[in-house]
Amino acid sequence: SAKNIDTSRKEAMSMSKKPKILVFLPYYLPGYKSGGILRTVANTVSTLNNHFDFWIITRDRDQGDVKPYPNLDSNVWHNVDGAMVRYLPPETCNIKYLVKLIEETPHDIIHLNSFFDGVFTFKVLLSRRIGLLPNKFIIFSPRGELVEGCLRLKYIKKILFIQMVKFFRLYENIIWHASSEHEVLNFIKIMKVNENDIKIALDLPSKLSAAKSNIDLFSEKYLRIIFISRLTREKNLDYALQVLKNVKANIVFDIYGPNEDVKYWNECHELIKLLPSNIKTIYHGAVSPDMVPEIMSRYDLFFFPSRGENYGHVIAEALSAGTKVLISTNTPWLDLAVDELGWDVNLKDDSVFAKIIEELAADSLDDRLNKRVLVQQAASKRLFDSKVIDDNRKLFETKT
Repeated sequence: SAKNIDTSRKEAMSMSKKPKILVFLPYYLPGYKSGGILRTVANTVSTLNNHFDFWIITRDRDQGDVKPYPNLDSNVWHNVDGAMVRYLPPETCNIKYLVKLIEETPHDIIHLNSFFDGVFTFKVLLSRRIGLLPNKFIIFSPRGELVEGCLRLKYIKKILFIQMVKFFRLYENIIWHASSEHEVLNFIKIMKVNENDIKIALDLPSKLSAAKSNIDLFSEKYLRIIFISRLTREKNLDYALQVLKNVKANIVFDIYGPNEDVKYWNECHELIKLLPSNIKTIYHGAVSPDMVPEIMSRYDLFFFPSRGENYGHVIAEALSAGTKVLISTNTPWLDLAVDELGWDVNLKDDSVFAKIIEELAADSLDDRLNKRVLVQQAASKRLFDSKVIDDNRKLFETKT
């Protein structure tokens, strides 16, 4: 639970000799509905808080909520899992207050975490551009928002925003953080970023504890498949349903995740009605992140044909639970078949997705269960690479 220490904030700051990172992001713990950005920052804090002090400024409510978090005082500092966090109510999310907060919070680096957020990125950069803030050292992590698959959604609105920030030169004199070589190319192509201003550091995974598979749930008679993510167009649930329409094997297809886009979910619901009788589908709603590993352990396959992922924490969670994944090639998780972790397939090849599901359903139950341990072992090697931790540490040690 968060402990209010606002009265001793200055004392705590002065005592620590670690570099201080002032982090801005739209949503943070105890929220969970916003997905990957929140989890990546939380993982960074838990992995690197021995090296840096993280001070996080965020909204006082979760994505889509009209009410603030219960039992949590707004606009004071809280100690939350190794970071100091300040939750801002809507009336304080203005330039004047953000500037005041930045000025009174000692820090060495400002870290921004969303390209399109109008408050915790745009207003901070605009304040600097018009001279309300000194030209502080800024690390900027777009978190996959400039990847082609994500840009394609609401394309005109996003392109107009990009042209506006280019015109006002808001992104000059910053370090761009890329989570993959692919993201580097997006920065150069879309924002004309100088390659010398880009640092690469893969996103850090959660410190996962693998859940034990509940073998009583698995069956020789059908394949258990899960889709778990925010129910938005970029996550591509509709594509998964279209693929399943062409699968002849008996399938249990369970859907989890917050329903953020009612119009999109209605489209998916209509597709569910068209599924043949061999495909049984249930929507289970949103789940807390700490439940995800155990839920993943109940399924043979995680089917996630996303249009674009900067990292894909839910992919890591599936593999850590021993569940193979069937995903698009629009994530950093590539060449999965080499390590028998699953399959990454181009979205143009929808028939290949269906074929893989059919072949997996034809495997014996013993074979599917025995391979779960091998998946966990191979996943561990990919996930906990010391170089990834080192690259992230060096990112925050960068000096201008």
